[in-house]
Amino acid sequence: MMGDSGMMGGGWGSYNTNTNAMPITIDQAADAVQSYLKAYYGNRLVLAEVMDFAWNYYAEVEEEDTGIHAMELLIDKYTGRVTPEMGPNMMWNNKYSPMGGMMGNHGGGLPSADMPVTPDQAKILAQRYLDNNLPGLTVAEADTFYGYYTLHTLKDGELEGMLSVNGYTGVVWYHNWHGPFLGMKEIEEAHD
Repeated sequence: MMGDSGMMGGGWGSYNTNTNAMPITIDQAADAVQSYLKAYYGNRLVLAEVMDFAWNYYAEVEEEDTGIHAMELLIDKYTGRVTPEMGPNMMWNNKYSPMGGMMGNHGGGLPSADMPVTPDQAKILAQRYLDNNLPGLTVAEADTFYGYYTLHTLKDGELEGMLSVNGYTGVVWYHNWHGPFLGMKEIEEAHD
C-alpha cells in the first residue's frame, strides 16, 4: 500500500526537491480538480472552494444534487496531482472514502449526513479543542460531510487553517499538513 510518494500512492507525503520549479496557480489547481471530478464522477460532484496553503492546495467538493460536502482533496503545488486528503476524509467519510468510514464508528448502514453530533455541537467541541490545544484560535461554521464536519479555524478573525469533528464520536482532528494559509478561491457554481 505504500507508494514512493506516500500511503496508497497519495502525494501528500511527497515534496518537490527541484528548487527551480515554479508552483502552479490557484486557478490551475481548480482546473486540475475540475478535471479529476469529471474523470471520476462525471457531473455528480462540483468544486466548492480551493484554498492555497504553503505546502499544498486544498479543495472542498460538494454533491451537485444535494449540496452536501462530498470530499476533501489535496493538489500538489508543483505537479497539479489531485489526491484524496488524508485524515478525516479518508478515515471518517462514510460515502466517498474507499475505507467507507470504517474508522469513524458510524454504525454501518447507508451513508448519511444526519449524525448524532449536530453542527452546533461540532462547533462547540472544536472550540473546546482549540482552547485546550491552540489557544487564540476560533472556529467558523461547520461544513457537513458524510460522517464528519470540517470547520475553518481563525486567528484574529482571519482564516488560519481547519479541523474536523467526527459526527458520531465527537473526536476532533486538526489538519496539520497544510502549512500557513495563503489565500482562497470560492467557486460561484457550487451550492451554498
